[in-house]
Amino acid sequence: MLLICLLSLLCSVESALLYDSYTGLQITREDVKRHDKSNTTFWCVNKIEPCDPAEGRRVDGSCNNLKHPSRGATHTPFRRLLPPVFDKNFTPKKSSSGNDLPLVRYVRTRILSVGKVPSQVFTMLAAHYFAFMLADTVSLHDTDTRFTVNYVIWKPYCCTEKGKADYMCIPIKIPVDDPVHRFSGHRCLNLTRPESFQSVGCVKNDTTPDRIISSTPLLDLSVIYGNLLQPLLQKGRLFKDGLLKYEVENKRVWPPSYKIQANVCYLNQRPRENRCHEMPEDGANTLAGINLVSIWFWRYHNFIASQLAKVNPCWDDNKLFETARDINIALSQQIYYYELLPVFFGYDNMVKDGVIDPMGGFRDEYNENFLPQLSLEYPYVLRWMHNIQDGVLKLYDKDGYYLKQFPIVNLTLRTGYFAVDDNIDYATQGSFRQGSAKLDYVADPDITEQGLGPHQRVSDLVTSDLAKGRYFGFQPYVKYRELCFGTAIQSFEDLRGIVDEERIEILRELYEKVDDIDLLAGVWVESPIHGGFVPPTLYCLEIEQLKHNIYSDRHWYERPTRPNAFTPPQLAEIRKMTIARILCDVGDTVERIQPYAFLKAGKGNQMLSCEYINGMNIYAWRDENCINRDHGFEQ
Repeated sequence: MLLICLLSLLCSVESALLYDSYTGLQITREDVKRHDKSNTTFWCVNKIEPCDPAEGRRVDGSCNNLKHPSRGATHTPFRRLLPPVFDKNFTPKKSSSGNDLPLVRYVRTRILSVGKVPSQVFTMLAAHYFAFMLADTVSLHDTDTRFTVNYVIWKPYCCTEKGKADYMCIPIKIPVDDPVHRFSGHRCLNLTRPESFQSVGCVKNDTTPDRIISSTPLLDLSVIYGNLLQPLLQKGRLFKDGLLKYEVENKRVWPPSYKIQANVCYLNQRPRENRCHEMPEDGANTLAGINLVSIWFWRYHNFIASQLAKVNPCWDDNKLFETARDINIALSQQIYYYELLPVFFGYDNMVKDGVIDPMGGFRDEYNENFLPQLSLEYPYVLRWMHNIQDGVLKLYDKDGYYLKQFPIVNLTLRTGYFAVDDNIDYATQGSFRQGSAKLDYVADPDITEQGLGPHQRVSDLVTSDLAKGRYFGFQPYVKYRELCFGTAIQSFEDLRGIVDEERIEILRELYEKVDDIDLLAGVWVESPIHGGFVPPTLYCLEIEQLKHNIYSDRHWYERPTRPNAFTPPQLAEIRKMTIARILCDVGDTVERIQPYAFLKAGKGNQMLSCEYINGMNIYAWRDENCINRDHGFEQ
């Protein structure tokens, strides 16, 4: 079967159409030869089979928009909500007076304090799921695993003399009076520029840098299924009963592991820690939260496929696989839009703005004029969620007894930790028992001082977030505030009612004028939106993309007219699903859990036996053609 599929793949390459990944325009084989010569084909060329309007969602994201087949595929460019602004040679813009903007580390330490304040509302599971869904579209740390590997392995020298000669290095200066490092001797944080179509050679370097990523811009579980067909065929599919490949170790089910040591898990403490997911997308091996949720959704694909095989014994492997994948993707979207985001953004706000449907029925808002792309602002402002990241992973047993804790920053690129000492069990239990960090103006010290753990001696993820915004060329905070709410902010006094008085005073001290305020700095200090917990400007920029997803994704799970659309009973079953039910079905040692697992257990959300946690009825997918086909099937 695998040989047939690979031969089919090779044949399809000959019929593939060629597109420039940056422009989305069709190109010739001569153009590809020029890219081959300069070793830029991988980044700059999309090879896409002719589109079939009746086919389902492709793994590589292509043909989602039939008029623009390459949009939605890997290396689809970002769009911008506001045009970029740079200084000379695309360096960060200056202040209104022409002076340099304040040092990003200084801005961060003045606006965000450091400490540990646990949330009494949200669980760490919420932080894990946010990271997972962000990784589905941009993968780890803004691009793919290459980006983090770029400055922790390949270019760890940006704070040295060698770094001064490397254009990709953008070291962050630590002030001499820094509250933490005034006595440590550290005066620099290592960082590299994001990779762009210009830096990889697709476009000339004299044009505005446009970031390039390998993930598809769609919410399609590319962390699980990858973003190219060949890796899925080679690493992912078992080609039996619709299943993904899996391994059983110590009575636990895992994604397959590399048979030889893989660099992507190079922090594994060998020889005990050996597991490293060999999945179509290496991004699952990155952050601890992404790792956990990836394991659960990998398992859930097989859980669904096995259930489908029981009710539809006449289905072949491909039918089982594609249906299970379709359901799995829909569940991830349903949980994100209808369970996680409403508790942060406000359910009523999301209904009012047309992001979710309170009636629970179908919605057909697809518009082919909306291309399947991400706004650059969407993943960037979501980095505000670093504020809810606790620096430790607390481990509990199945009865809720606290056992120990482990620095979460030490688990980046360390998949093997979860496979020893029952840690996957304890981390799973801890995900819905431990509170996240509180939503306030305080960041966890591990996130601000050791964000990359052993990978770098000093790293401040939140300061790096602010620095990247300048290199992305985002316009000032007040311009985005005006875009969102229509009112121009011309002075610090105009911030009253938006930002509290204490933080307005801090902004005055940091910035010469109000229109110098960095986008993320403004988001940090805003008061929460009415009915929710997030800053209003963050809400606005996120909601814009969330709606764009619905308008631009031809395969959006709520569409009644998409290829292979769910029936009304099937969609109703999808609506019943929660993250709690998924953990009941595939989470290690999960026997009791609160129904709303993104929220801490308590009054109105008491822990229940899994038998009382609602789930979907797989019989909604029963195929009447399978009944009485000599399979011995009985309802």
